[in-house]
Amino acid sequence: MLLHWSPRSPFVRKVMIFAHETGLAPRIECVRTVVATDRPHVGLMQENPLSKLPTLVLDDRTAVFDSRVICEYLDTLHDRRKLFPPAFPERLTALRWQALSDGMLDFLLLWRAERDRPAGSQSEPLTAAYQAKLAASLATLENTVPELAAARFAIGHIGIGVALGYLDFRFSFADWRQGCPALARWHAAFAARPSVRATEPVDDTTAPLPAPAREAPAPIQ
Repeated sequence: MLLHWSPRSPFVRKVMIFAHETGLAPRIECVRTVVATDRPHVGLMQENPLSKLPTLVLDDRTAVFDSRVICEYLDTLHDRRKLFPPAFPERLTALRWQALSDGMLDFLLLWRAERDRPAGSQSEPLTAAYQAKLAASLATLENTVPELAAARFAIGHIGIGVALGYLDFRFSFADWRQGCPALARWHAAFAARPSVRATEPVDDTTAPLPAPAREAPAPIQ
């Protein structure tokens, strides 16, 4: 399988953590693919018309996207304990946590794009809305820690851990641990997992790719 990959994408990291946890990482060939909101990758759009990462391409050229669909597909390919719980209510809990964490990443990515705009062009209402959503999400997660700690490790844990890791990567000024001591302890244990250590984000387009891997052609403007 071929995975369009970036060392900076939190959704790619989610898939890679999942692949490590399920023993599937050796079966995935990563190809570095550079995408941007204002620069669609014409080559990638032949497989994923949305020009978004991650995109998984199967041997028969079927393209699988987004991270939720990729992870659920990967969960059918291994003999270990499934990370998408098969039965309710455990499945519903895991899916809700995944939805919360994916939603956090969605607005954090939008927030980062807003922060990158010239100072005079940034929207104060949008920034305030993102700040309010982050505060509410962190408060919910802080109150959820006992349930998180008691539940068997699953897709929801991966999603939450990745979202918090993206806060550290791109929003260190938020200092989220100060108001969330229980969540900080939970995340410290999550961050110690081998799958998480193996997928640390790097803000460097020349960073080494996971093996086996290769470079993708540059995006066509």
